[in-house]
Amino acid sequence: MLSRWLKVAVVCTVAALCLPGQAREEKSKTGPRITKNPFGTTAEGTKVDAYTLNNASGMRVKLITYGATVAELWVPDSKGKLGDVVLGFDDMKGFQDKNNPYFGCIVGRYANRIAAGKFTLEGKTYELATNNNGNHLHGGKSGFDKKVWEFVREGRSDTADDSTKKGFVEVTFRYVSPDGEEGFPGKLESEVTYTLTNDNELSIKYLATTDKTTVINLTNHAYFNLAGHEAGAVLDHTLKMVASKYTPAPDLIPSGKIDSVEGTAFDFRTAEKIGARIKMVKGGYDLNYVVDREKSGTLVQAARVTEEKSGRVMDVLTTEPGLQLYVGQGLDGTLSGKGGKKYEQYAGFCLEAQKYPDSPNQPKFPSAVLEKGGKYTQQTIYKFSVVK
Repeated sequence: MLSRWLKVAVVCTVAALCLPGQAREEKSKTGPRITKNPFGTTAEGTKVDAYTLNNASGMRVKLITYGATVAELWVPDSKGKLGDVVLGFDDMKGFQDKNNPYFGCIVGRYANRIAAGKFTLEGKTYELATNNNGNHLHGGKSGFDKKVWEFVREGRSDTADDSTKKGFVEVTFRYVSPDGEEGFPGKLESEVTYTLTNDNELSIKYLATTDKTTVINLTNHAYFNLAGHEAGAVLDHTLKMVASKYTPAPDLIPSGKIDSVEGTAFDFRTAEKIGARIKMVKGGYDLNYVVDREKSGTLVQAARVTEEKSGRVMDVLTTEPGLQLYVGQGLDGTLSGKGGKKYEQYAGFCLEAQKYPDSPNQPKFPSAVLEKGGKYTQQTIYKFSVVK
């Protein structure tokens, strides 16, 4: 009889100890949190992890260490229903497909194009990989998008601890590019920090240092569809650009000029459907806009995109001088994306904050040079809301 009562007492004590812990666990599921899971391995056998960031508002983002990639981005619509608004793949096989058009990844060491894969720096000419019609594109044949980044640290605050973060979760990834990789000079140590705030902002901060003077231009290459990644063409999305100028680029290589958008099909200073004038643009939109700003390096709004049916709104803020608009005309339905979805032409749009294309060869453009001992920093924010 005594043994029976002892068993009951032990069970009751354990239950009493466990319940508060369980309550804390359930409560934590409603606030900012980070979870880590395996995402698979590369074809070369390197392990890839996924970090999922959840904020207190229900928004979440899945980041994988391969390419420091935004693999999923779940955003509420006007009715509070979550939808994944970035194109991508369910597994490593998809992300390593040779036809992956840079879905969601960090591209570098130099995003966009460098003409003929050559530039001269401090009197020396450097030759890069030419992986795009004789030009250098997005870091070359094996750029930052194809590297497994190292997880460095995470951070979290349940409530606003300052005026800029308002409650947040964040993770930082690191990649060290050796001297001479893809033809670039200098050992470049790069960090990218993704921060998800309780105000439904996805912030991307970049930091890099080098042991030799080099050139650098990092960006994120997410393809957005505010109706949901599986929803089809984005031509009915409404776009407003805070940019009165652009860099003309015959055959996608800048001429060196900076022209006004006035009177062209590139003018989105007044909100307009993405597809309203697309037939007037040879090949579709794939050009760099000059962001209007009073002072270089300040964080300013560069664009706003609205999708009427879902009510989702995305504002883009950046410290970078340029913003590349690309509307997915290269997609052709041959890729099987998440859930087996075939991504057809115009299935997603990109707004890539950047230095101007071919800046190392264009002395009139803002410099992309990072000197030995200097620091490269920039920030881009994708802020989500709904139509009011």
